[in-house]
Amino acid sequence: MKEKFRGKYRIDSVRLKGWNYSWPGFYFITICVKDRKRFFGRIVEGKMILSDMGEIVNQCWKEIPDHFENVMLDEFVVMPDHVHGIIVLENDIIETQHCCVSTKKQQEFYYLSPKSLPVIIRSFKSACSYKINKKHPYIGFQWQSKYYDHIIRNQKAFENIQRYIYFNPQKWHNTKNKT
Repeated sequence: MKEKFRGKYRIDSVRLKGWNYSWPGFYFITICVKDRKRFFGRIVEGKMILSDMGEIVNQCWKEIPDHFENVMLDEFVVMPDHVHGIIVLENDIIETQHCCVSTKKQQEFYYLSPKSLPVIIRSFKSACSYKINKKHPYIGFQWQSKYYDHIIRNQKAFENIQRYIYFNPQKWHNTKNKT
């Protein structure tokens, strides 16, 4: 049975155990809007038409390398209720800061790099939320609390994921996400 935290069931981490998310590599990222609300636009004839909020998200994504010199961006798409993208971490030196996490059973210590994938995603989500909610204060925009990541391990997987992202708008009407 799953443990509860503050009266709610805890969801186990989807992060790969033993992997340091500040290590250089290629990462496929999916970030969804809370309750999958379609704030970012719509698909028309296989093309994504960005709303004002979608434009903000698009711009924030493109600005990630301006804030993290160890990041290169590859294929990316804003969809009506989520974002797909490939982030490339290039850092050779891992800068860390000491963090402490308290659990019921014990205190666990780990190191979190200010250039790590979780910090980059948290910053991106925060910037988008701030800008969207400042411009549209009554809409109540929120991201889902977590995000999906996949470590891309070879060239074939990289090319498949690039294609998936690129063609995602064209396949929108063939999925459960029909508009």
